[in-house]
Amino acid sequence: MIIGVDIGTSLTKAVAFDRGGASVAQAGAASTLHHLPGGRTEQDLEEVLETVARVVREVAAGLDGPVTALALTGQGDGLWLRDERGRVVRPAVSWLDGRASGLVDKWMRDGTARRVFARTGSGVFPGCAAALLSHLDAEEPESLETAAVAGYCVDAVAQRLTGTVAVDVSDASLPFLDPRTRRYDTEALEACGLGHRRGLLADPTPPGTVLRLDAAGAELLGLPEGLPVTAGPFDMPACAMGAGVREPGDGVLIAGTTLACQVLQHGPGFDPDGEPAGMLLALPEADRYLRAMAAMVGTAGLDWACELMGVRVEDADAMLAESGRGAGGVRALPFLAESGERAPFVDAGARARFTGLSLQNTRADVIRALCESVAFAARHCLETAGLDGNLYACGGGVRSPEWTRIFADVLGRPVTIPDDPGVGARGAVIACARALGEPVDEERWWSASRTVEPTAEGTEFYQNAYTEYRSSLDLARTTWAA
Repeated sequence: MIIGVDIGTSLTKAVAFDRGGASVAQAGAASTLHHLPGGRTEQDLEEVLETVARVVREVAAGLDGPVTALALTGQGDGLWLRDERGRVVRPAVSWLDGRASGLVDKWMRDGTARRVFARTGSGVFPGCAAALLSHLDAEEPESLETAAVAGYCVDAVAQRLTGTVAVDVSDASLPFLDPRTRRYDTEALEACGLGHRRGLLADPTPPGTVLRLDAAGAELLGLPEGLPVTAGPFDMPACAMGAGVREPGDGVLIAGTTLACQVLQHGPGFDPDGEPAGMLLALPEADRYLRAMAAMVGTAGLDWACELMGVRVEDADAMLAESGRGAGGVRALPFLAESGERAPFVDAGARARFTGLSLQNTRADVIRALCESVAFAARHCLETAGLDGNLYACGGGVRSPEWTRIFADVLGRPVTIPDDPGVGARGAVIACARALGEPVDEERWWSASRTVEPTAEGTEFYQNAYTEYRSSLDLARTTWAA
């Protein structure tokens, strides 16, 4: 059995899968996000490692047979600086971090973001490695001088477990990778003023790379030394693989803390003159890529609204039904992240709005309006990414039947939801099995799912509401710029 470990932003999950794709045991452990002044958000690698050890040990203890491999995935972007031994030289900077917002605004104005996008197919945003490296280069150069590796969460954990630096090509994709050559682009680095920091970037590991647990990793996890380990792809592409995305044009909507929308495409093509936003993520297969729009809206907004109004998140589904389609005339723009928005447009100044409120509106209307606006954002992202096939969905948001119906009606297409919540871990295990040369029966691995169909009335209603949303967004973008 292979244990898949998904190292999320606030929760680490481990799931064990048998050869037929059935999950046989799982465990979870929370980790801490440290929110600091100036929009800074950081994490402690040692605490993250503790959560990995806790969930792996718990899952392994409940298995009838031996663990044959460990498959790692987890949060992408951010900046996890380490020395040669994998020890941090400063706290890890989360992808949620906003300290480089001013720098990204400057890059958007002076054309730097567009030059990088034209070379790589990926946009820049405050929590990406380009902005964070450039910010630290100016404000905290001693951290970069001390570091040996500027990497990501998954390779940071993998280094401590195996003693090897192995950056998956999906993590390396943003924002310096030339998707055509799968090598870092010198001009993109120079555009960000980081040519002299090239040595901090580990080259992407070849597809199918298998690492091994070293003595320290084996002791930490309670597993045999020499156990095979794979590191990547990171959580967004892992979720696409685990959900069932197989054919070009297929897409996946991840309704998590934030909203990640991805569409599979054949080859590294992109419009270099398009809006400089989103990501072009390379997959293990040489001709497969994901056009990804990782928006900053999602379940975190619903959590905020419920806390603000004294409502339990568990009651949100009933409140969505109570309000009904159109939210009693209330409309929203869902941009609540302190670092603004990063897809399908980049604007560090993006902020939420609620309009149409009157004394007759209820808390349920406000919550419904927010959830509808997140669905509109999902449609905007998926249209931009080129969705033209089957759509899959996962994440905490689709555990709500009412919110899932909203997504289906707004998108005007069926939404297929895997029954197993450990979709990211499943994708990592699929990648691991293939790296080990073990066949994956696709029909068995992706058979357990349910489909939510759109309604004709809902699709018609939301077509008009979506048009209104896009007009409101266009107007808001002019005022944010001012």
